[in-house]
Amino acid sequence: MTLISIVEGGRALEVTVQHEILRIEPWGADSFRVRAAQHTILDEIPGALLPANPVEAKATVEGDVARVVNGALTAVVEVAESDTGPSALVRYVRTETGEELLAEQRAHFWWPGARLFSSNGNGYARLEQRFAAYDDEKLYGLGQHAHGRLDQKGMVLDLVQRNAEVSIPFLLSSRGYGFLWNLPAVGRVELADNGTRWVADSARQVDYWITTAAAPTGILANYADATGHPPMLPDWAGGFWQSKLRYRTQDELMSVVREHKRRGLPLSVVVTDFFHWTHLGDWRFDETEWPDPDGMIAELDRLGVRLMVSVWPSVSPLSENYRHMLDEGLLTATEQGVPFHAPWKDKGFGTEMPVAFYDPTNPSAREFLWDTVKRNYYDHGVRVWWLDACEPEIQPGHPQNLRFHAGTGGEVANLYPMAHARAFHEGMAAQGDDEVVLLCRSAWAGSQRYGVALWSGDIGATWESLRTQVRAGLNVALSGVPWWTTDIGGFHGGDPDSPEYRELMVRWFQYGVFCPLFRLHGHRDPRTPFGPEMTGGPNEVWSYGEEAYPAIVDSLRLRERIRPYLNEQLRVAHEQGIPPMRPLFLDFPTDAHAWTVEDQFLLGPDVLVAPVLSPGTTARDVYLPQGCEWTDAWTGAQHAGGTTVTADAPAHRIPVFLREGARVPIAG
Repeated sequence: MTLISIVEGGRALEVTVQHEILRIEPWGADSFRVRAAQHTILDEIPGALLPANPVEAKATVEGDVARVVNGALTAVVEVAESDTGPSALVRYVRTETGEELLAEQRAHFWWPGARLFSSNGNGYARLEQRFAAYDDEKLYGLGQHAHGRLDQKGMVLDLVQRNAEVSIPFLLSSRGYGFLWNLPAVGRVELADNGTRWVADSARQVDYWITTAAAPTGILANYADATGHPPMLPDWAGGFWQSKLRYRTQDELMSVVREHKRRGLPLSVVVTDFFHWTHLGDWRFDETEWPDPDGMIAELDRLGVRLMVSVWPSVSPLSENYRHMLDEGLLTATEQGVPFHAPWKDKGFGTEMPVAFYDPTNPSAREFLWDTVKRNYYDHGVRVWWLDACEPEIQPGHPQNLRFHAGTGGEVANLYPMAHARAFHEGMAAQGDDEVVLLCRSAWAGSQRYGVALWSGDIGATWESLRTQVRAGLNVALSGVPWWTTDIGGFHGGDPDSPEYRELMVRWFQYGVFCPLFRLHGHRDPRTPFGPEMTGGPNEVWSYGEEAYPAIVDSLRLRERIRPYLNEQLRVAHEQGIPPMRPLFLDFPTDAHAWTVEDQFLLGPDVLVAPVLSPGTTARDVYLPQGCEWTDAWTGAQHAGGTTVTADAPAHRIPVFLREGARVPIAG
């Protein structure tokens, strides 16, 4: 049986072909939400989309062809016969011109069609959704990955959360559409030359969202409307954040802050990292190391510095909260075996032992966590949160074995970091506090609406790693998360006494100046064994020798000069969903070459940055996009757009150019 129905008062379509139901609904301006399932469309499966703003749309049916028009985007559904019966295929075209943006594609003329439901039992299936591939298409976004490419056409990417690999299943196409795979299921996406395939290993229905606009900025604006706008980043968060692997005591941390102030260096945030607690899951200061948090935070307030505290989602069986959380069902369960998910060498225990994770998809668990955090941190004055290991960091990495309040691990595991951030956002909001900044190691679609600032995880301290970060950060920006940062200098290693590493550190600082957040962190040499006593080598701005220090201080001063301009761009991100740090093509979509530049970026519309990404570099080529003139921010030399220039890059600066008419105080 084939049945095409117009529903929702003439605004949407529902197509029934044998056991499959396909629903196409307008979901915001120039956008559709599309769901397909066997027998019944389910509304309770969690996703990233917010309730849609009402829009005018019109559905029509002529024989076996149906259309829904929603502004600039039209969905065309055709029911066609095949050797194994009829199937429905959807094409998305520009309403005005009929130009095809994206079309579903059959896998084979016989079987399967564009969608595949391969049963796992109990209503769950391995799901596939196939689309055509286009030779001229470039694809961006999809979260954060370490493959070192900006254009991700040709890649196969796992849809799973891992340290430094962040799954945000939204892509932006050079063909003029944006696409969200609105399923937090574990799976993969294949961006091949012979087709695109989205796969969920175990889920109950296909769910995706598609949009279009006249320019890439419009696509990102539609995506922000659909999944949530970021808050306005507080002014203090745009300054310099100081951190090392671990400051072990209150006195050690305060000595670093006082030295910053003695030297007259800007400082906005200082970090109390892991092992400051009694046990994982106690979520409180160890009083032997942090005896007076009220006094510490009061002094930091007088110095104009915020304290950020690391809060992990892990719960040790040694924790004072473990038994209550277990008994009340607040911990993440398992499909098989006991509910422990990773090994950990906790305080007071001489060897690794298994720990659990709380379940942030459970509203009661979120409430319990926040109540504990409020009592032990917030009420002492802590307002900035580091949500580390929020993938969560399970070992072995088998998310399918997890069982959440919201569903099976296979179907909802990728939701974890967003749900964890929600606990803090809602908790802060309940206190009337709207300055929510959550430094997170992972995210999912929609995380930005909870004040998530993503950082690139535990990356290497190498030039190759720095090169990768440039591409990764731009793809994060195109995934809807405008607040992003790296560990300046990388995380794993780096010898502060090495001249080679000092050069990398200086160049990383010069790059970090122009990132949305500006933050130093890392596990430097000499490194100590993992455990409660570890601290890592020195990682303060004065730790890298007399030659590097002035260049690092220059970066700190430059950051202070551009903060008013950065704040303007962060307001644009809040209001319009357009990220401050972005690839050239976002502002110059008609410049074909701008779509291929991967080692430069724009900070807002007016500042073009060309970081130094290899050792011994004293000059580099810089492409200046078409359509305006560009001024060298250091020398004042003017250059025509659409040209490549060789710019000086001495040790104390990287190439920066200003768009025609811009007034940004780069050179001071």
